[in-house]
Amino acid sequence: MNQEKRLFPYFQPIVGIASGAIVGYEVLTWQADAVGRLSSAGELFSGPDTADERLISWDRCVRRQALQKFSRSNCNAYLTINISADWIGKVADLNSLPTLLMLDELGVDRSRIIIEITEAKGDLNRLVEIIGVYRKLGLKVAIDDFGAGFSQLEQVMSAQPDLIKLDVQLFKQATQGGIASDIVHLLTRLAKRTGCRIVCVGVETQDEFFFGLNCGAQYMQGALFSSAEAEFKNPTHYQKQIKALRKSFLNNTLTKEQHKIQYISKIKSLCNHLKKALKTGFNLNSISAYPFEEKGLLRLYLCNNDGEQISANFNFADGEWFEDPTRIGFNWAWRPYFYQLLALESIKDSYRLITSERYKDFNTDVLCQTLTLRLDDERILLIDIAAEGYA
Repeated sequence: MNQEKRLFPYFQPIVGIASGAIVGYEVLTWQADAVGRLSSAGELFSGPDTADERLISWDRCVRRQALQKFSRSNCNAYLTINISADWIGKVADLNSLPTLLMLDELGVDRSRIIIEITEAKGDLNRLVEIIGVYRKLGLKVAIDDFGAGFSQLEQVMSAQPDLIKLDVQLFKQATQGGIASDIVHLLTRLAKRTGCRIVCVGVETQDEFFFGLNCGAQYMQGALFSSAEAEFKNPTHYQKQIKALRKSFLNNTLTKEQHKIQYISKIKSLCNHLKKALKTGFNLNSISAYPFEEKGLLRLYLCNNDGEQISANFNFADGEWFEDPTRIGFNWAWRPYFYQLLALESIKDSYRLITSERYKDFNTDVLCQTLTLRLDDERILLIDIAAEGYA
C-alpha cells in the first residue's frame, strides 16, 4: 500500500464562545500504519527528508478527501484547510490554484472555506499577495501560528486576513503570565482593531479557556472540547460544556473584580487622608500610622495644571516618608491619567479619581498604577500604587 492510500483527513472542531456552537472544522492529516493503527501525520509533513513535490501530492490527496466528505455532509460550519505559503509559491498561475479547481469540481461553496496559511513561513510579500488572491476569489483566509517569531505584523495585518490563529507555543507560554502574556494581549488587540477574529488553538484546560476569554478570543479549538475525529458533530454538541465554562469564568471574574473594587475603595480612603494632610503642608509623618505600605502605596508627588512636577517624590517605606527631589520640573501632561482628569474637569465632572493602566515601575520593578486627583485649584496629586494588590 503506498503512502497516499494510508493518509486521510480528520476534523477538529472550532467552537464559538458566544453561541457555544461548532462554527468550523480544521482539516488535519492522519495516517494508518500497516496493521491499521491510527496517528497524526504531522511529523511526516515536517520531516526534512521528503521532497516538496511528494508532500504536495500527499497534501492534495487528503485535501480532496476532506472536501469530498464536506460536500456530502449536512455540516453548516466552515472548513479550514492548511496550505503552505511555500507550496503556493510554486504555482505559476494564482488564478488556477488546485484548491479552487477542487471546490468548483465538487460544488463546494467558496464562502464556507477558509484557507489557513502559516504566517511564520515563506516570503512575506508573496504571502500578502496570496491572501489577496484568495479573498478576491471568494474564500476567507486565516493566518496560522500568528506571533511565532514576532515577524512583520504590520504587513501581515495590512492583508486583512479574516481569522488569526495564535501560535500554540506562544499561547501556552502566555497562560503562565509574564512577557508572553503581554505579547498575546497586544497581538489580540491589534487583530481586533483590524477586524480579525481571534482563534485560540491548543486549548486543553479550563485555565487556558479562561485566558482565551480574557484575550477576547471569539473562537477556540483544542482537546478541552475534542481532538481531531473522523466525523462531523451536531453543531450544538458542546453548548452545555461551554455554557458551564462561561458561567465559571463569570463567577471567578466577578470575585476578582469585587476584590479590586474593595481594594480601590480602601486606596481612595487613604487618598482622602493624604489630601487633607497636603492641603495644610507637607507634614506627612503626622499620618504615617495609616497603612500606606500595607495597601501598596509607593510614592506621591504634586503637579501644577500644566503637568509640571512641583514637588519632590515622597516615597513611603518602613513606616516613613522619604523625599527624592530629582523629578522636580519634569512634565507629565502627556500621560493619559493627567489629561483625562483635565478633560473631565472641562465638562464639570471634577474631583474624580483617575486610574492609569498597569505598568512596571522603572525604579522598583513593581507592577504599578498611577492615581490622579485634584488637590486644589492649582495642584494635582499623583499617587503610585502597587497594582499587584488586586492582580
